Amino acid sequence: MATLLRSKLSNVATSVSNKSQAKMSGMFARMGFQAATDEEAVGFAHCDDLDFEHRQGLQMDILKAEGEPCGDEGPEAPVEGDIHYQRGSGAPLPPSGSKDQVGGGGEFGGHDKPKITAWEAGWNVTNAIQGMFVLGLPYAILHGGYLGLFLIIFAAVVCCYTGKILIACLYEENEDGEVVRVRDSYVAIANACCAPRFPTLGGRVVNVAQIIELVMTCILYVVVSGNLMYNSFPGLPVSQKSWSIIATAVLLPCAFLKNLKAVSKFSLLCTLAHFVINILVIAYCLSRARDWAWEKVKFYIDVKKFPISIGIIVFSYTSQIFLPSLEGNMQQPSEFHCMMNWTHIAACVLKGLFALVAYLTWADETKEVITDNLPGSIRAVVNIFLVAKALLSYPLPFFAAVEVLEKSLFQEGSRAFFPACYGGDGRLKSWGLTLRCALVVFTLLMAIYVPHFALLMGLTGSLTGAGLCFLLPSLFHLRLLWRKLLWHQVFFDVAIFVIGGICSVSGFVHSLEGLIEAYRTNAED
Repeated sequence: MATLLRSKLSNVATSVSNKSQAKMSGMFARMGFQAATDEEAVGFAHCDDLDFEHRQGLQMDILKAEGEPCGDEGPEAPVEGDIHYQRGSGAPLPPSGSKDQVGGGGEFGGHDKPKITAWEAGWNVTNAIQGMFVLGLPYAILHGGYLGLFLIIFAAVVCCYTGKILIACLYEENEDGEVVRVRDSYVAIANACCAPRFPTLGGRVVNVAQIIELVMTCILYVVVSGNLMYNSFPGLPVSQKSWSIIATAVLLPCAFLKNLKAVSKFSLLCTLAHFVINILVIAYCLSRARDWAWEKVKFYIDVKKFPISIGIIVFSYTSQIFLPSLEGNMQQPSEFHCMMNWTHIAACVLKGLFALVAYLTWADETKEVITDNLPGSIRAVVNIFLVAKALLSYPLPFFAAVEVLEKSLFQEGSRAFFPACYGGDGRLKSWGLTLRCALVVFTLLMAIYVPHFALLMGLTGSLTGAGLCFLLPSLFHLRLLWRKLLWHQVFFDVAIFVIGGICSVSGFVHSLEGLIEAYRTNAED
């Protein structure tokens, strides 16, 4: 009898103890702490009468792992049967040591990035497609006439359409028939198209095209800086190559950039200054409206040089590479299509008017950079502002190219080709800095040996511009969504792919021939 009484008392004590432990676990869980010991977890699991009460406002993560319980030795890794509590996300806790466990996500990590409105997104797209490279469009009209004007309109329509279908490739229907975003970048779309046989091939192709376009953009900024300064001060005994070297010396500190906070402060000012410069050029052209040479605008084309104009026009519309990120950061992604429509319509109208008015003013004397046609008194002021804009714009594509290179080739991990550029303390290693300086010097060497703005712009537009804006979006759209496309959508995609391919090959070949011929001419001189 005494033994039976002691057994009952022991059971009651154990039950009370378990209930007390469970209640304390619930209190700590409500406060945001995680119960870590197996004793508390088992106690909470076995007390059904308190379980419902203490689960209110509580999310439980049951982590399954192989191995035996760890006993009462304090916080250990989760094991089978162990129950932990976590406020916020209902997903399992990240592995021990994961960057997502503290400050990496969920409720305790960072904050959601602020979203942008459709107008702000449109401003970003406008900055991309209304940049200083529109200065080469009158030169495209010189070799294309009215067909060049048609191409400005055609390129706007096609780039607007391919931007929309590229965003459509980010989404798929789930099991419930709801359209959800399953990808977040151009690279992710490319990888999805090449999966499962070559799961990373598409991303590498896009990365290579992106690096080429970014580096060529940097080269163009150096070329245009040297060209503008040389034509602004022709009386000085300084050649265009020397001006390019001076510009590169100013740009060399870009190699030390860790972020773009300092540079981004000038972006709005640069954009506004560029719009003012365009208005000044148009105002000067309008002042000479009586002398416009309408008879010079013809329907025939220069077969040798017109393909170069195609590359120039396409390059002035390139924005697809950052559209997935832009759409993902919009407050109302449903407004993306409307935003693309009005930005490209505005770009088409402004570019067409600027190119036509400038060509009518100077006709056959139109130069590669239209500001070189301005009178000396105006030209120097306008060109100095343009050089300042070019130099302040250089760090953006340079930093983006460096980031792509570092993530592709120099990231820590088994897939990296080279060791990381940064040390454990976050400082840039000496050889990493040397690599950045070498990239700046490379842009200088290209600008010195190929100082032809229009040819370089045409080459880049034909090679990477047409690929990223015409070929790849239409190909990816057909590959990922062909079962859901209507017949006219399939027709548009195939037509864009074929026309884009022809224009790309033709423009690339003729631009390359022009560069080779120009190089030979310079060598003979």
